[in-house]
Amino acid sequence: MLTVGDKLPGLTLPVQQGTGALPAGETIDLAQTNGKWKILFFWPKDFTFVCPTEIVGYSELKGDFADRDAELIGASTDTAHVHFAWRKSDERLAACDFPWIADQGKELAEALGILDQGEKVAFRATFIVDPDNIIQHVTVNGLNVGRNPAETLRVLDALQTDELCPCNWSAGDEVLKPAA
Repeated sequence: MLTVGDKLPGLTLPVQQGTGALPAGETIDLAQTNGKWKILFFWPKDFTFVCPTEIVGYSELKGDFADRDAELIGASTDTAHVHFAWRKSDERLAACDFPWIADQGKELAEALGILDQGEKVAFRATFIVDPDNIIQHVTVNGLNVGRNPAETLRVLDALQTDELCPCNWSAGDEVLKPAA
């Protein structure tokens, strides 16, 4: 599995965003950074139960991530057409305005090392990637346990201080200053 210090694979993959039109071959180039951080989070499958709670949870914080120069990118091993159908079927998901990678070839999930070998779907993995496309934080959950998007935001805040941040640190708290 790729981890902290590894470079995010610079793949160009199919992507789906919005519900205005059927997918028409849109892609996302993960090598592009535009000087921004990336919050890349995978869920196992569309049309499931835990996944929409996470997607909506991340979407609710999209503005907070954007305020920190971080782009939100979702992904699963479903196709762009399945993503589109799921968004069309659920108004909460339709409102989630960020790109969803359609990693149907499992190329990115395999490159990241997050593919469940039994189910052949991605684990619930979250990657915080810096503007140089270097992975700075990784969390991986099994298929049955959802994540806490607010914790991802807290970790991003800590990473962006470039300081020593103690346990349970939150933005605005004191950072650690070693004695000189």
